[in-house]
Amino acid sequence: MKIRNLLLLLALVLSVNWTWSQDRYLDQVFDEVSVEENVEYGSNYTVLFAPTQGQTVLQPLLMDIYEPAGDTVVNRPLVIYFHTGNFLPIQLNGQVTGTKSDSSAVEICTRLAKMGYVVASADYRMGWNPFAESAAERTLGLINAAYRGTQDARTCIRFFKRNMVESGNTYGVDTSKIVLFGEGTGGYITQAVSTLDEYNEIIMTTMPVGKFTADLTGDGNPDPMIIPQVNGDIYGTSVGIAPPGADPVPAGDTLCISNHEGYNSDAHLCVNLGGALGDISWMEADEVPFISFHVPLDENAPYESRILNVPSPQGPLPVVEVQGSKLAITKANELGLNDVFAEVDDETTDAAKEASAAAGHDYLNGLYPMNQSVNMFGRVDGAPWAWWEPAIWDTIPHPTAGMGSIPEDATYHDVASFSNPNMSPEKGRAYIDTIMAYYAPRAYLALGLSDSTTATIDLLTKEQVSLVIAPNPSYGQMQIQTGSDSPMQAIGILDVTGRKLLERKLNQSTFAQIDHSTIPAGLYLLEVFFEDGKVVEQVVFR
Repeated sequence: MKIRNLLLLLALVLSVNWTWSQDRYLDQVFDEVSVEENVEYGSNYTVLFAPTQGQTVLQPLLMDIYEPAGDTVVNRPLVIYFHTGNFLPIQLNGQVTGTKSDSSAVEICTRLAKMGYVVASADYRMGWNPFAESAAERTLGLINAAYRGTQDARTCIRFFKRNMVESGNTYGVDTSKIVLFGEGTGGYITQAVSTLDEYNEIIMTTMPVGKFTADLTGDGNPDPMIIPQVNGDIYGTSVGIAPPGADPVPAGDTLCISNHEGYNSDAHLCVNLGGALGDISWMEADEVPFISFHVPLDENAPYESRILNVPSPQGPLPVVEVQGSKLAITKANELGLNDVFAEVDDETTDAAKEASAAAGHDYLNGLYPMNQSVNMFGRVDGAPWAWWEPAIWDTIPHPTAGMGSIPEDATYHDVASFSNPNMSPEKGRAYIDTIMAYYAPRAYLALGLSDSTTATIDLLTKEQVSLVIAPNPSYGQMQIQTGSDSPMQAIGILDVTGRKLLERKLNQSTFAQIDHSTIPAGLYLLEVFFEDGKVVEQVVFR
C-alpha cells in the first residue's frame, strides 16, 4: 500500500507542471537565521546619566539585525521591533525584561526572520523619574521619555532608507514595506510613531484636553511639556537645547541632534503587544493599519482608557491618562484603516472572535484579546508571551523587598512571578504561536506582499542539472550534488501522503547534505528546486 501510494504521488508530481505553495511571509520557510548584533543606526543625547554626571551624554543607538540565512531575495519587508521596559534600564525598571535581547524579543524576531522578513530589534533612549513628587512632574518625565523613543524609532526608519540610497541597501530591504512592532513600552512607541505626525497634536489632546501641558514656570499659565526648540522636532531631525530649570539637565545642554536628514520617517503597519496610545485624537484617516494584542485586564497598560500608574514603594503613582488597544482598534476600524484585513477569515479570526466574546465585546478587526484571569497572588499577567531565566534573576534582591506585602528576601524573579507565576519558555512560545498566526496573513495583505500565494514550477530531469543523490538507499545522511551551472535554491522531503517532512532553503549551492535520522525508514520523494524548475526523485531511507 505504501509503495502504491508513493507511485501515485510520484505520478502526480511528474505531471507537466506542479503548483507549489509559496508560504514566504505566511509561514516559517527558513531553518536558520543570521544575527548581526549592535549595529549603530544613529546617536543622540540621553538624560539617563544626568543625575550622576550633571549633563546629557551622547549615546549610540543600537540594533540587532536578523536575516533568514541563505536567502537570495534582496527586496524584503522590514520589521523594526521595540522592546518593553518602562523607559528605564533593566533592574532600574523593577522588572526582569527591558532589552533588545529579552527572550520574547529574540523569539519573535527569529520567527519573523524565518518567515522571510528582515528584522531589526532596536534599543532607544531611556531615562525619567517615575517617583517625582507630583503627577505633573511624572507626566512631564514620561512624555519626554516617550517622545525621545519616537524620535529614535523614526531615526531607525531613516537609517534603512538612507542605507538603501547611499550604501547599496546592505540589508536587502524594501523600504516601502516597513512594520513597526512594539512590545509593552515599545507598543507606546509604535503607536505614537504611527499616529503623531504634527507637533500641535501633542498640545491639542482630547482625553483629557491639554493633558500634556502644565504650569512649568509658576506663572499660572499652562506650558507645553514638549517644545521643539527644547526637545527637537517630532522626527528627531533638529537640535534641541535644554532651557533654564530643566533639572537635572543644565541650561544649554543638548537634548537632541539630527540623524539622517533628507529621508522620510514613514512606516506602513503598526503592531503592538500591550502598550497604549498617548491620545486617541492622534489617529486620523490617512494613517496605517493597526494590529493589536492586549490583555484586557492588564494592570499596567489600559485596554480602554485609564490613568497610567507606575509602581513605587508607596504604591501605584498616577501619571497620565492614555488609551489602550480596544479604543485604538475601534477608531482604526471606524476610519477604515483596517479594511485591508477584511478578507482574512480563517481559524485565527474565529479564535479572536471567541477571545473578544470572552472579553465582553464584539470582534474588532485587528484586535486579539489575550484573556488572563486574576492569579493566586491577586495579579494579572499583562505579558503572557514573556519569560526569563530564573537562575539569573533569583540571585538579585528586589528594591521593594520588605515593603508592603513584598517579602523581605524577595528577588527580581520572585516579584516578576507575582504576575506570571507559571512563566516558562513553553508558555511564552505558545502565546507567540497565536501572535504570529494572527499577524502573518494580515501583514501580508497590509504590505501588499504578493498578488498570489502559488506559483507554477516546471519539472526538470536530473540530467539537465547533473543531479547526483548518494547514497540511495541511505542510512541517516544523504548527499545531494548538482552541476556548477545549476545551483540549488531549496530541497524538500515528502511522505507518501504528500506531507512535507523537511524543507531547507539553500543559498544557490551545488552541494547539500540531509540528515534524515529523525525520519522513519521508508520510501519518500525528494524535491530539489532550481531557478528554472525542480527535479523530483524517489529516495529510500533505512
